[in-house]
Amino acid sequence: MPTDQPAPNRRTRPLWTLAGILSLVLGVIGIVLPVLPTAPFVILAAFCFGKGSPRLRAWLMSHRQFGPMIADWEATGAIPRRVKLWACSVMVMSFAACAALGVPGRVLIAQALLMGIGAAYVLTRPDR
Repeated sequence: MPTDQPAPNRRTRPLWTLAGILSLVLGVIGIVLPVLPTAPFVILAAFCFGKGSPRLRAWLMSHRQFGPMIADWEATGAIPRRVKLWACSVMVMSFAACAALGVPGRVLIAQALLMGIGAAYVLTRPDR
């Protein structure tokens, strides 16, 4: 937890912990649902646990699968190359599916713009 931020008080700790649990549940669901991303939710869970439950954060950081991903992100903001490729591929497939299903043009334009911003962010992060 960064030292330049005040520690959460006793009233907010349970809320941070609940937010961390919900984020982690969404991240685990994302393992089997290709539309739901895993990494952002697991990273968010680690952040929330850092403010709400140091014990759960320590457990998450020591997890065999999630720990290295969180450590890479916190140290350098790194996203592995294969994850970048997967994220951009899913964005392209989602856009193509919407276009094939006849989604209105203004929605496609907004979708393309937002996915383009997301893809640009993902692609500009360093590799692991």
